[in-house]
Formats: sequence, structure tokens, C-alpha cells
Amino acid sequence: MDSKKGDLIVGIVTGIFGLVGLILAAGAQDIEIYIFGLSLVGFAALFIFGLVKRFYDEKDVAHGVDGQGGH
Repeated sequence: MDSKKGDLIVGIVTGIFGLVGLILAAGAQDIEIYIFGLSLVGFAALFIFGLVKRFYDEKDVAHGVDGQGGH
């Protein structure tokens, strides 16, 4: 499987976990589930931002951009 397709699938599944976290936090009756739901959302958001960053870093390397502001 292509790396980009794998990242897409993992990103979608992680996004679903984030939505589950939002649902858990919204319907929480106690503080533990609320914190767990928000933590799940935070993890999902950071993980997806990391996937996006890796995608653009690989794209920059492919185009020869050094990441120091120069082209």
C-alpha cells in the first residue's frame, strides 16, 4: 500500500476517534470521562496535524526546498 494512502486511512480513523472523544465529553456524567474525551480529541488533533506536517515536509523534500526560507 502506498504511504500516502496509508496515512489517509490512519488520518480518517484518528478523526473518527476524535469525534468519539467529543461525543464522550459532551455526554459525560463524571469528570473522568470528560477528561478522557477531551484528551482523545487533543490526541487526534495533534496526530492529524503531524500527518499533515509530514505530508508537506515530504513534498518540500521532493521539490528541493531546504526548509530554511529559501527555495
